[in-house]
Amino acid sequence: MEIAVWTLVILLMLVGVAGCIVPLLPGTTLILLAALLQKWLLPDTLAWAAVGWMAGFWLLSVVADLGCTLLGTKLLGGGRWGMAGATGGAMAGMFFSLPVLLLGTMLGAVVAEKWLGKKTDEQALRAGVGAALGFLASSVAKLACALAMIGLYVFAVLGAAPTV
Repeated sequence: MEIAVWTLVILLMLVGVAGCIVPLLPGTTLILLAALLQKWLLPDTLAWAAVGWMAGFWLLSVVADLGCTLLGTKLLGGGRWGMAGATGGAMAGMFFSLPVLLLGTMLGAVVAEKWLGKKTDEQALRAGVGAALGFLASSVAKLACALAMIGLYVFAVLGAAPTV
């Protein structure tokens, strides 16, 4: 049973790291859920303090995810249509590859700003570039939080391991 729990926790954490780049996978959420699962099933292997710190990095990743894309779009002149278009483009692009995902985010914002937001070509393109840059910054921030969470986890588990 213990080996199955450790295996499941490690798999969830690895999928969580991938989820920091793939939009529909809840990256840092999976990492936090893996830690909570381990704390619930193997309570002596992980301290609550470590889980608490991991939860703090999870919250930071959620704020960064929302904030970076919004800030990137807004700073370069996009509006709510650009945000909606960037989200739709990311959803369409995620089924292909990372470059298509990034391109979908950008094109979604451009098309939405142009057609629905009634912006000029230049304004729509700037909003699209902002959405793409925001998405990249968001992915980097989420990945950094995920790696910090895993680092905390490893440190906490190795620190709690009995010495022979």
